[in-house]
Amino acid sequence: MSSDAQVTFLTQDAYDRLAHELEHLSTTGREEIAKRIEIAREEGDLKENGGYHAAKDEQGKQEARIRTLQALLKNAKVGEAPESTGVVESGTVVTAIIAGGEETFLLGNREIAADSELDVYSEASPLGEAILGLKEGDSGSYTTPNGKQISVEIVKVETYSGQ
Repeated sequence: MSSDAQVTFLTQDAYDRLAHELEHLSTTGREEIAKRIEIAREEGDLKENGGYHAAKDEQGKQEARIRTLQALLKNAKVGEAPESTGVVESGTVVTAIIAGGEETFLLGNREIAADSELDVYSEASPLGEAILGLKEGDSGSYTTPNGKQISVEIVKVETYSGQ
């Protein structure tokens, strides 16, 4: 595994949903874009053809999403959310006091909570890195991109239920 590959926890539902999206984008999605590009190309002068350029831009975004999904699914650890033991880990719901205000969020990949109202913070984010491994009652801090130091206190760590 390359050094930039990160293992990501995904629920089975999230994995299945993303695998289905990848399958669609890799087949039907590619065919639809190719047809749109071909139709726009037949309209003539490509320099001033807005439909052609829009389709090419969409194709680039779609290919980027395909690459993202492939990497995510390849490096995914699929299963149930980890049973909370009061320790912050990927796939747990954390309630913390951050800079004086209480927040509840899922620590993990935003794709897990696509149908949820929960905010999601990545384990690789400054906040995620600062709290990973902390227990209920522990405190820590992290530095924001602008250099500000933010304090964090872990109030509660719960099992993610998919809601």
